[in-house]
Amino acid sequence: MAGFRSLAYQVRDARNDRALRRHSLRRCLERFAPYGHRATWWHLCDRHGIGPEDRAADPLRLVAALEELEEARAVWLEYERQFAERRRREKHDGQRRPEWAWGGSGDAVVRCADPGVRPQGALGEVLRRLVVALESEPGTVCPVCGARELHWPVRAASGATAWAWDGPVCAGCGIVVPRPALADSALAASAPAGPGLAGAA
Repeated sequence: MAGFRSLAYQVRDARNDRALRRHSLRRCLERFAPYGHRATWWHLCDRHGIGPEDRAADPLRLVAALEELEEARAVWLEYERQFAERRRREKHDGQRRPEWAWGGSGDAVVRCADPGVRPQGALGEVLRRLVVALESEPGTVCPVCGARELHWPVRAASGATAWAWDGPVCAGCGIVVPRPALADSALAASAPAGPGLAGAA
């Protein structure tokens, strides 16, 4: 099974035909898709002028999309490296259970509840904002766009099951905000009436 870097090489390799280069870019998303596979693909297509179903897309556009994905991946890998290093220090100091642990590692690290509703801007910038929030005191707004309107839907607008266990959905940019980025007051304010999701494990 090819890794991210091998697939990225195939996207750049001018000896490959356009269909293979596009396919290799899609397969890169199996290794790293920060918004989820479909949402990340649509994001890259929108930003770089690629038709989502175009199997003969301009190779320069494919490479530009790959470069954006690689930058975001580098941001996230550095965050994961620092997180692992911090956990080693904490374990050495006797703190065996972290306040939270990230379970993504390649899967949607800033998942979009509806693939059609995504943050503005480059993937790397969005992930940098998320990392800053995760390394700071919990806040009361979306760490990506600053919106205050957060809600816990039962189902996402696309009809897919909502990712309520991760956190509420931002009404501004559509991400599922990780609970560690939000203060208890923000989680409580976004909880629906009745049995709250904010306290769910």
